[in-house]
Amino acid sequence: MKAILMLEDSKSFPGELVAGKGESIAQVIMNTSVVGYQEMMTDPANAGKILVLTYPLIGNYGCAPKFNESKNVWVCGLVIKEKSRIYSNWQAKESFDDFVKRNNLLVITEVDTRTLAVHLRNKGEMWGIISTNCFENKELLKKIETLRKNKKESLLPQISVAKITQLGKIKSKAKKVAILDLGITNSVLKQLQTLGLTLALLPFNTNTKEILKLKPQGLIISGGPEDDSGLKEVIENIKPLIGKLPILGIATGHQVLAQALGVKINKMKLGHRGVNYPICDPASYKSEITVQNHSSVVDSDSLSRIKEIKITAYNLNDRSVEEMESKKLKVIGVQYYPVSPGFNEVNNIFKKFIKLLGRS
Repeated sequence: MKAILMLEDSKSFPGELVAGKGESIAQVIMNTSVVGYQEMMTDPANAGKILVLTYPLIGNYGCAPKFNESKNVWVCGLVIKEKSRIYSNWQAKESFDDFVKRNNLLVITEVDTRTLAVHLRNKGEMWGIISTNCFENKELLKKIETLRKNKKESLLPQISVAKITQLGKIKSKAKKVAILDLGITNSVLKQLQTLGLTLALLPFNTNTKEILKLKPQGLIISGGPEDDSGLKEVIENIKPLIGKLPILGIATGHQVLAQALGVKINKMKLGHRGVNYPICDPASYKSEITVQNHSSVVDSDSLSRIKEIKITAYNLNDRSVEEMESKKLKVIGVQYYPVSPGFNEVNNIFKKFIKLLGRS
């Protein structure tokens, strides 16, 4: 069946339907990763987006439950160049086809993703529509404009836990950490469990009093969708907590923490979405390659006005803020994803946070 991706600037890309039907209208983002299509589809940070995968062959290693980053597929559309006819992976439990069809995800293939990626790089991220039942340019553009004008409801109530949830058994001697769930990923939870922490997941709108009532030794604000209307409430709940207990903000949580400190957030022309973004520590000049998935960044000028905060890492490509820290305020924020460096290993940022807990 024929399908089309139409962008808000009237640029169109024909394709073929893989799964799903009808139409999906959303912001169009792209990710340059070579692998990880299942992780990207189930990453809550991509909720409500049309995701373009720039790697040309998708589905060649199948899918398996262990690769899910959350309980659901959150993207509302997927655009790829070529779907592999076979898959080969000893861990795979089903094909890419079966996975997207079972999750009723609208997927189109045979799209010129190379030209599409160049177009988005030059013009910036924008809204678009995937359609299988309408191919008239004016009609498609009208549908995009209509949805853009309508205020979108927050996705956080769907993404976050509905009530305070204890993870595993409560360990008497373990450090107790609360996680404000804006879209926590399984890979982050696994690292925190490896550290032997006592963890409690909190709904995104848990207020200040409820958080303090739990008496956690530290708070983690997880990643999640960036431009969600529900984040305003989260920011207001975080403000009174700064300085009262150690806080680690990850990705969107990093931006929430910065805004709670009074720092501005800037929208990027084209987001950082991939697995090869270099960052550098200005103090040691040590660099590392990071995984990133964001379209907004902390404003460095407004951040520099807060004397207690120190920028501990910046992006080597565009000098955007990637990491901030304050021992006095007991906060750490990272814009990148603190992924595990290996089997059962833990990212250094979590180890740094544990040390911060010890000083509180």
